[in-house]
Amino acid sequence: MLKHGNKTFIVYSASHCSTDDYALGLLSASQTADPLDPKSWTKTPTPVFVKNPTGNAFGPGHNGFFQSPDGKEDWLIYHANVATGQGCGDARSTRMQKFSWNADGTPNFGQPVPTGSKLPRPSGE
Repeated sequence: MLKHGNKTFIVYSASHCSTDDYALGLLSASQTADPLDPKSWTKTPTPVFVKNPTGNAFGPGHNGFFQSPDGKEDWLIYHANVATGQGCGDARSTRMQKFSWNADGTPNFGQPVPTGSKLPRPSGE
């Protein structure tokens, strides 16, 4: 779950880790809405974080979130495979990357960063 501005988001793994199309979906609701009322939630029509074949990231899912030590950055942590057809087994690697926020207040996860990319350390480390 994420909270940003006046919205609450539930980010979930969509499809199944046995497929390369395992991805992240997004539900959103106003923070003043009743979270137990299904009508409070809006589901995005397409996944919000999907495979990046040219970056060796297949089936990105099983996610979590954290902030940098100084609280200035938001980070996504997830699992993905380096090659197609690897499914749910031991080939899945843990990955993380910084994400931003769109003008409408929704999270912008971008695409999975290619393997071997050098990432900056979370701010405040």
